[in-house]
Amino acid sequence: MSPPSSRLLATTAPRIPSSLLQNAVRQSSRPFSQTCARKADSLLGRMGRDPSQQPLSQQSTGPPRTPPAGTTPPSTSQSRSSMMDITEFLTATMSRAENRGMASSVLGGSAYASYSLDGLEGSGSTRKDLEDLGPPTEPFHFHVYAHKHNCHITVTKPNRNAIISMSAGNLGFKKAKRGTYDAAYQLTAYVMDKLNQGNWHKIIKSMEVVLRGFGSGREAATKVLLGAEGKMLRNTIVKVSDATRLKFGGTRSPKPRRLG
Repeated sequence: MSPPSSRLLATTAPRIPSSLLQNAVRQSSRPFSQTCARKADSLLGRMGRDPSQQPLSQQSTGPPRTPPAGTTPPSTSQSRSSMMDITEFLTATMSRAENRGMASSVLGGSAYASYSLDGLEGSGSTRKDLEDLGPPTEPFHFHVYAHKHNCHITVTKPNRNAIISMSAGNLGFKKAKRGTYDAAYQLTAYVMDKLNQGNWHKIIKSMEVVLRGFGSGREAATKVLLGAEGKMLRNTIVKVSDATRLKFGGTRSPKPRRLG
């Protein structure tokens, strides 16, 4: 099996210890590739590289050749400086990867997180329940599906598993009354009360409201979120989006009915 190439070393640099970088570069059988060399030139230029030094992308990328007779072989200082440039590039790549991982860990515990462990005190949720929520940076979702016959409300976790899902028919509304404004208003208020009873307002740090359909329940749900019933979760709303289905062409219309 051939020794690892320089391109492979550049892509796997975050997993190589800094103490083994020089040995890994010395074991490479071919010089730095042009793509990695250009990246190294741009990176070393930002790091304040000596302008008198030859860029890596302009150095020879072919296999080492025997100098013709009568000519002096090139000095080893140039190859040594090239090796040091590659080592600096790989070291900088490792440091950037470590900083990126540190930044992601800081982001996960910042105010942008969708939930926190601080909400567990006095709630019915356990630490395992929070582990099943999903990625912390993904918000909770408050889905409102309002059409002319009914209104459905579903609250989901960041991993898209439902916390509560109800419709106006679950509250006792029958037939045409399920699509009224009053039914949707009572349904939204009931869902908000259930979330508060489960102490979800202590866990949810960011929530997205997704509206779908143009029924009367659309405005009713908005009124509840802006009213006294939604004061516990109103400040956690970070985005309001519309997911109404639009037909592009659609299905074939029925044959018109002709009487007489």
